[in-house]
Amino acid sequence: MWNHSHQLCCAKALLVIGVLCVLSFGIGNAVHIPTYGSSEGETRPPPDQLATLPGELKFAHVIFRHGDRTPLDPYPTDPWNNRKFWPTGWGQLTNLGKEQHYELGKWLRNRYKSLLGSRYTNEDIFVQSTDVDRTLMSAQSDLAGLYEPQGDDIWNPRIDWQPVPVHTVPEKEDSILAAKASCPAYDYELATLEASSEFQALYVRYRELLSYLTQNSGRLVKSFIEAQYLNNTLFIEKLYNMTLPVWAEKVYGKEELTYVSNFAFSIATFTRSMARLKTGPLLKDIFERFDKKLNSQLKPDRSLWIYSAHDTTIANVLNSLKLFELHSPPYAACIMLEMRVDDSNTPLVSVFYKNTTAEPLPLDIPGCGLSCPLKTLVKVYQDVLPVNWERECKRSTMMMTYEEANLGAATGILIFIITVLLCASYGLMVYYRRRHYNLYTSYSQMA
Repeated sequence: MWNHSHQLCCAKALLVIGVLCVLSFGIGNAVHIPTYGSSEGETRPPPDQLATLPGELKFAHVIFRHGDRTPLDPYPTDPWNNRKFWPTGWGQLTNLGKEQHYELGKWLRNRYKSLLGSRYTNEDIFVQSTDVDRTLMSAQSDLAGLYEPQGDDIWNPRIDWQPVPVHTVPEKEDSILAAKASCPAYDYELATLEASSEFQALYVRYRELLSYLTQNSGRLVKSFIEAQYLNNTLFIEKLYNMTLPVWAEKVYGKEELTYVSNFAFSIATFTRSMARLKTGPLLKDIFERFDKKLNSQLKPDRSLWIYSAHDTTIANVLNSLKLFELHSPPYAACIMLEMRVDDSNTPLVSVFYKNTTAEPLPLDIPGCGLSCPLKTLVKVYQDVLPVNWERECKRSTMMMTYEEANLGAATGILIFIITVLLCASYGLMVYYRRRHYNLYTSYSQMA
């Protein structure tokens, strides 16, 4: 008995050590990250280098965040927690948000004029959105700028707009863009991360801030993600010139709350295994479509694919690509993954990020540079590309706690015993019925 307990303890210790090693690597991965701002020591190439990227542009994937919106869920003590101040409702796209995406659509029209005809056709473009009002409306606003009706497309001279389809999937079924389809293995990884000694140490470090936010907001703020939600509400109210409470002014825009809020965007894809389960399906979708385009297997043979999503989507994609600088992705932030093909028919992929700049910044793909061969790109990110996402999302016994594994085993044994007893009972019943028949059947009947 003691030997069994001793072996169990040793196994648990080894598991904990392994998890700590993975988490330590993850923290290093999240903290030591490349920058694409204008900070000292930056190695970003000069703008004219963009014009010299080899090859002809053949296909582009665009991932953007929705535009300006109202607060999602104001905190209980919020003086602006009243619908009269936000007539469009909570979490809805505002007129400013519509304008932001209309302008982005015109910008995309100029950037991708070599890929798109002047008039809309479903053979040129496909637009996919998460199943959320503000992302669907942002996509429609963006398309209004991308495809202003011309000629026969003008169906009403009083409306300078034409309908363009936006496709979506219910959030709970969407493993690619919304990334909210059930994945027990991911939930386990996230819970393990947040329970780790490294994360607990961070929570201790910012315990006073989280306690301060809880006491003054009237809402329990026990995690960085919850602090980010609150910070976002303060950001929106400040943006609309609404006076913040005195307690909020003491922390909003200050170093601690800003860091915690920015750091929150790295948590969903903090380790490579988490990135594989959260963002892997989207990256795999993009990389496979590049390959199909190259081999003339894309039907219809489109040239532009647009994803309308959220700030978390932007952060998750950049972090999974090892290109994330801690920040809160702004409204209409835009990632572009572009494929060019050179004279030798080699597909070369470049990644750009349009943050608050007029033009996008090229990002240096780790170990591959600004223009990365598609095959090399796939190898670089092989660790975050799931082979079978549904299967990988299932929790194995190794991922369960000792109690969970014992409960599962006990349940299986119980089911087995019940099945055996039922079969035995049935067998006995048949036996006695036949014996009873043989005892009471008359000689004449048998003859």
